[in-house]
Amino acid sequence: MREFGKEDKTLLSVMSSLVPSNSFIFTNTNRRNHNKIPQFNKLVVFAAASLSTAESLDLKENPRSLQAQRFVDRIKASPLKERIDIFDSIKKDGTNWSVSDFNDLLMALVMLNEQETAVKFFSEASSYGLAPNSWTFSIMIRCYCNKNDFFEARKVIDCMFDNGYHPNVTTFTILVNSLCKSGRLKEALEVLDQMGRIRCKPNIQTYNCLLKGFCYVGRVEEAYEMLMNVKNDGLKPDVYTYTAVMDGFCKVGRSNEAMELLNEAIERGVTPNVVTYNTLFNGYCKEGTPMKGVALLKLMKKRNCLPDKISYSTLLNGLLKWGKIRPAVSIFKEMVRFGFEVDERMMNSLLRGLCMKSWEEKDLLEDAYQVFEKMTKKVSVTDPGTYGIVIRTLGKGKKTDEALIHLHHAIEMGHIPRTITFNNVIQALCGEGKIDKALLLLFLMYEHGKIPSRTSHDMLITKLDQLEKSYDACALYGAALKQGVIPQRKPQD
Repeated sequence: MREFGKEDKTLLSVMSSLVPSNSFIFTNTNRRNHNKIPQFNKLVVFAAASLSTAESLDLKENPRSLQAQRFVDRIKASPLKERIDIFDSIKKDGTNWSVSDFNDLLMALVMLNEQETAVKFFSEASSYGLAPNSWTFSIMIRCYCNKNDFFEARKVIDCMFDNGYHPNVTTFTILVNSLCKSGRLKEALEVLDQMGRIRCKPNIQTYNCLLKGFCYVGRVEEAYEMLMNVKNDGLKPDVYTYTAVMDGFCKVGRSNEAMELLNEAIERGVTPNVVTYNTLFNGYCKEGTPMKGVALLKLMKKRNCLPDKISYSTLLNGLLKWGKIRPAVSIFKEMVRFGFEVDERMMNSLLRGLCMKSWEEKDLLEDAYQVFEKMTKKVSVTDPGTYGIVIRTLGKGKKTDEALIHLHHAIEMGHIPRTITFNNVIQALCGEGKIDKALLLLFLMYEHGKIPSRTSHDMLITKLDQLEKSYDACALYGAALKQGVIPQRKPQD
């Protein structure tokens, strides 16, 4: 590589200006092997960062890749015009580039999701007097995969062979992974066959991609068979291998078999992660057996794997869906204790379930009220339907004062409760001998355009008769008739 003068504004100098001065990411001389004479590459870390596909391509992160990512993040954060200026400045010195320089910029464009620009830049390689090398082609395979243009990606592989290069396992795995994610399993298997023909042995990451691909299209038995073959071939399945097949089983209602795989993984020394457990939680809840998920949660914590928000949310949703209210309350309390936010939809579902269950199991009323209070402290409160159920529940639970407070609050917010809600509170007030408050509530209904039902009037007339307030009972009966309501109960003479 040539020396750079003070006035040079090449790839190295412009990129270096965007990262801390003590950064060393632009001086790497590691080599990449594609079965031909390797090229030096100052930004080999770009390759590591971009080729990693989280779970499936288990490339380890290092300080160098973090520096590269900072550079990419800085570019992403730049305004469009500034970004264009940066790359224009870099390209001005293109006549003095090496292939390594060219690859560095090409990889940066791919990482920045500037795929169209990368394709155009690749087509200009000859204008800089450069011939693409193995690494150039590998970058372009990644680029076309990002564009879901698999025809062009495979054409690039053919071009590599024409130029005497053999793609390595990582390059092939990128293509296999992208094909599987797009549901193009047949083409992914064709790539696997191609690897066999050139004696490029797939690694566990390659198989992980294929296993996900099989499960994605519902071919779970074939995924399981491939897992058996992987073990027989001497490859060691990792946590992503097992999780992929477990997810496939759970999606087709075979969570018990997924649990068997979990036990096998643990026996083989593979440590399940939170995603592995979440896969089973989802399966159990879909199959209507959320209590198995609750038992698994305890086992998960015993194995020192901390549940995340998805773990708790999945379980809570499943328990509510299948009417397991008491365990749902326990999971909710645990979520709150660990600082996880429960979304409004689930809190409404929990509150509704608690309220209706408390009509028979009175000890749940306090839990329902606590959930309700948590919701009212939020900016977005309960929906009108849930508000009505809470008021009815407070009435049924002999908490008439709280019921009246929240009924008035609901009206202030523009949520006029249903007639059945008013009836419940009127009945509760009558039961407690609070006839004056019950009458006021009846008149409140009139004020807000709600015509009290026959039931409301019957309850009040009965209570007034019991209190020997015949005059008031007759007046109420007459008011009802004027509204077109004929009470079943007539005042006593």
